[in-house]
Amino acid sequence: MDRIKKLSNGQKMPGFGFGTWNLLGSEGIEAVSEALRVGYRLIDTAKIYGNEAEVGEAIKNSPVSREEIFVTTKLWPNDFGYNNALRAFDESLDRLGLEYIDLYLIHWPRDDKHKSKESWRALQELAKQGLAKSIGVSNYNIEQLKEAISSGTPPAVNQIEFHPYIYEEQKPILEFCKEHSIVVEAYSPLSQGHALDSITVRDIAERAGKSPAQVVLRWAIQHGTVPIPKSAHSERIKENIKVFDFELSNDDMEMLNDLSRSGAY
Repeated sequence: MDRIKKLSNGQKMPGFGFGTWNLLGSEGIEAVSEALRVGYRLIDTAKIYGNEAEVGEAIKNSPVSREEIFVTTKLWPNDFGYNNALRAFDESLDRLGLEYIDLYLIHWPRDDKHKSKESWRALQELAKQGLAKSIGVSNYNIEQLKEAISSGTPPAVNQIEFHPYIYEEQKPILEFCKEHSIVVEAYSPLSQGHALDSITVRDIAERAGKSPAQVVLRWAIQHGTVPIPKSAHSERIKENIKVFDFELSNDDMEMLNDLSRSGAY
């Protein structure tokens, strides 16, 4: 599977990333710094996480060049509307201390179609100016994706919750995105740790000589998604990224897919 994803606009995006939800203060700076040190190049944050400044600080202090780091942040629904979205973007850019964002996402959809369209128009303008190299959405269903596509600028990415326990629920969105060259980013790929307790996951991990987390992350990769696990612990940060040196069999993939039918989550 690709370590690098080519987006529909020609930009390149790492095929694995680091999530930062709930990583605040010095813990957040240290976690992002460690992630960059051990090889992560995609760092995902958002205004609502309240840690854009910490992410920016870690990037500024890292020996890794800015050009090698792919930074994602997001527009919160309270900032919907054309002018509001542009202002919110400028504020995020300022907190991050960066000159541009690699990927700017609409964090959650809203029922207000007019404000949604105006917000997407603002993101299109940011892309045109080169301030956001790529633009996309998060938590969009198929109908909402169709609405964005109809604007003439399809989202490059749709970031959704994706792990074995909700595979059947998310499968139609995954297939739609593949059909329309929209890269799917998988947040909460470890189902906030629940998947690590699964007997199925543990059995596969033992046979593969890998950790349960590595098995679940590899499952997400083999479904063509870009997982963005989060951890504040150095050992787990190092462990999670070691997922490109093995493959799950078709039988293993099916067993993990079937967890979504078990009702265990």
